[in-house]
Amino acid sequence: MQTFQITPIHNETLQAALVQRINQKTKPLGALGRLESLAMQLGLVQQTEHPVLQQPAMLVFAGDHGIVAEGVSPYPQAVTAQMVLNFLNGGAAINVFARQHGFDLHVVDSGVNAVLQPHPMLIDAKLGMGTANFLQQPAMTTAQCAEAIRTGAEIARDVVMQGTNVLALGEMGIGNTSSASCLMSVLCGQPMHQCVGRGTGLSDKGLQHKLSVLTSALQHHHVSGDDPLQVLAVFGGFEIAMMVGALLAAAEARATLLIDGFIATSALLVAAKLYPQVVDYCVFAHCSDESGHRMMLDHLKAEPLLHLALRLGEGTGAVLAYPLLQSSVAFLHEMASFDSAGVSGQIQ
Repeated sequence: MQTFQITPIHNETLQAALVQRINQKTKPLGALGRLESLAMQLGLVQQTEHPVLQQPAMLVFAGDHGIVAEGVSPYPQAVTAQMVLNFLNGGAAINVFARQHGFDLHVVDSGVNAVLQPHPMLIDAKLGMGTANFLQQPAMTTAQCAEAIRTGAEIARDVVMQGTNVLALGEMGIGNTSSASCLMSVLCGQPMHQCVGRGTGLSDKGLQHKLSVLTSALQHHHVSGDDPLQVLAVFGGFEIAMMVGALLAAAEARATLLIDGFIATSALLVAAKLYPQVVDYCVFAHCSDESGHRMMLDHLKAEPLLHLALRLGEGTGAVLAYPLLQSSVAFLHEMASFDSAGVSGQIQ
C-alpha cells in the first residue's frame, strides 16, 4: 500500500494563541462549550489563528457486497444502483442537505453491480461488480484492496486541489453494515453480537440470521486486528476501502474531515489503525442509531456533535453538522473581544 505523510496537528504556540483569542471574546470562559473546542481544532488543523472553511465537498462512495447473497439485508442488491441513480437525479436526502448547506456533491462508483451511464456528478472508479461473498472467501484480494485505497486517495486529492478544505464522506451499498460490523468486531475487539444492528430495517428474525452469518464468517477467517489491511480485504467493501484512502489523503492535505455514521466510522477504524494521527483531523458529526456506532466512537475516544437518531448513511449526518463548524469559525472572527467592545474585566 502507498504511504501517507500525516502531520500531527499539535502546536503549543498556536494552541496558546488560539486559547487567548477564544478567552478574550465577550463571554464567560468556556461559555460557548463545544464551539470553542471546535474552533481550536479547526485552527490547529489549518495551522492558523484565522481558520476559514472553503468549498465543502461530499463524496458518496457506492459499492455492492457479495455477502448480500446470504440474506443479511431486507433490501435486494439492485437497490444500490437504484439509489445511485436517485443521487444523480438529485432526489435523495443527501442531495437535499448538500444543496441546503452548499456542499459540492460527487458520487463515486466504487463497485456497483450495474453498468452506470456517464453523468457529470458520477466518478467512475469501478473495481468490479461488487465484492465476493466473505462468508466463503475474502471480499477482496490484497491487490484490489490496495487499489481501492489508492483510488480513494486520488479522488480526495483531486477534490482538495480544487479548493476544498472540508471533506465529508458518505456511502451507499446494500450489505455494507455487515462489512462494518465485522470490521468493528475485529478492530475494536468486540463480540459480534455487540456489533450487529438492523441495518436498513431487519426484523428480529432477520437480525438473528445476520448475527449467525457474520459470526460464521468471523470463524471462517482467522484475521487479527493487528493487520488492518488484511481485515479490510477480508470483510470490507470497495466503497469502504476507497473511503480509507480518501480519509488518509485528505488528512495528509490538512483538510478537515467530517465523519458520518456507522459505515464511515468503520473506514476510519481502519485508517486510524494505519495512521493514528488521522483522528486529529476528524470532526465526528453525530452518533448514529445503528447498533454499535456508539461503541465505535468510544473506541476512538470521539465525542459526536449531534445525536439525531439518524441511520440513513449517505453522509447525511456529516452535512447536517456543518453549520456548527461555520458557527465556530464565525464567532472566532466576528465576535468582539473585551478590548474592542470596551467591556471592562474578564467575565467569570
